[in-house]
Amino acid sequence: MTPFKLTDELIEEIEHLIDNNDKHALLDLMKDIHYADVAEIIDELNLDEATYLIKLLESKKTSDVLTELDEGIRDRILENLTAKEIADEIRELDTDDAADIISELPDERREEVISYIDDHEHAKDIVELLRYDEDTAGGLMAKELVKVNENWTVLNCIGEMRAQAENVTRVHSIYVVDDNEKLLGRLSLKDLLTASTKSAIKDVYIRKVDYVSVHETAEEVARIMAKYDLEAIPVVDETNRLVGRITIDDIVDVIRDEAERDYNMAAGISGDIEAKDSILKLTKARLPWLLIGTFGGMMAAGIISSFQEGMGDYIILLSFVPLIQATAGNVGVQSSAIVVQGLANDSIDGEIMGRLFKEFLLALVNGGSIAFLVLLISHFGFGTEYLISATIGIAIISVIIIAAIIGTFIPIFLDKKGIDPAVATGPFITTSNDIFGILVYFSIAKLILGF
Repeated sequence: MTPFKLTDELIEEIEHLIDNNDKHALLDLMKDIHYADVAEIIDELNLDEATYLIKLLESKKTSDVLTELDEGIRDRILENLTAKEIADEIRELDTDDAADIISELPDERREEVISYIDDHEHAKDIVELLRYDEDTAGGLMAKELVKVNENWTVLNCIGEMRAQAENVTRVHSIYVVDDNEKLLGRLSLKDLLTASTKSAIKDVYIRKVDYVSVHETAEEVARIMAKYDLEAIPVVDETNRLVGRITIDDIVDVIRDEAERDYNMAAGISGDIEAKDSILKLTKARLPWLLIGTFGGMMAAGIISSFQEGMGDYIILLSFVPLIQATAGNVGVQSSAIVVQGLANDSIDGEIMGRLFKEFLLALVNGGSIAFLVLLISHFGFGTEYLISATIGIAIISVIIIAAIIGTFIPIFLDKKGIDPAVATGPFITTSNDIFGILVYFSIAKLILGF
């Protein structure tokens, strides 16, 4: 398969065909382009052109395109469609994808769209999914799945599976339930094909099956599926009734979104933003963290000012302030990044003291190495007095140890309090370590040099 390449020439051709209302040529051009690539094309068109293209394409392709679009672009396109047009475009979607799109609409418009969905069972399933928070298993799951009753024979089972599979895009697993729809296990295709057609399903199904509750968080579902290499996982309600399934494509989206949020947090950006967002939205996302950094810088400046008067012959110490701040910030971010990663995959649960001790030893080794290097360079390179160079070296070791402890402790503390530990990285850790680093640096210098 030749990779799709979006070019200016292709966009210009599409825009030309739209301007001339040449529907046949446009459909012929788009017929072999994958829906994910169509979404990429729409991203380059203006709103009217994007709406024109969405209305022109067949509903099956359009429904898939809508799921690939960025939320902001999709919202603007949906505003240009009538409730009936939206219902027609999403009728081919699985219930989870349809529910995701409908959930973005205002309440009144949401109800109107649902009323236009011809398949009442499909509409009912979508309404049920809308009850759940989007960041839970219930909000992620699709209602489409293949299930069999434990009391059926293999022959009955095959007939029922054929009927159910018509509504399922991809069959990952076959689930076994009792007469009350309670999940009992799963059915292996190999066992199904090799068993006698008269055998009862209860005699051949596998009783061990991983599952999640409708109220399980999306992050926990992602962790379970990643840990056990699952392509799909069933979802049960409070009474253990099978109500849906979550597939790996939904979990990839969760992991990607979570990674983006954590990256933004680490960079000092709050909220879900994109490069195309307005100046106002971007400012709201970035300014709070910049203000924290500014406040931290002012505090650090105040600390330096309080020590400055008595420095006298030791004014050279100010030259090493950037080194202290950069080292403390880097060490803190490194430590917190490792801890946040460990908390995400539960690899450090119950090992808090062990993690702190390990970071202390690591900081001691790294600090000693850096301090020795700085001592040599400052003494022989800058001609700094030996005692001052030794003071700077001792201060660096101390600052690195404190920065490592802060970077380790804060994410763990936030996690225990139910706060996303990702907020501890980036500017928060850097700013706090700048303040403590400067305070420790000049305190040690004053203690040793006596100014």
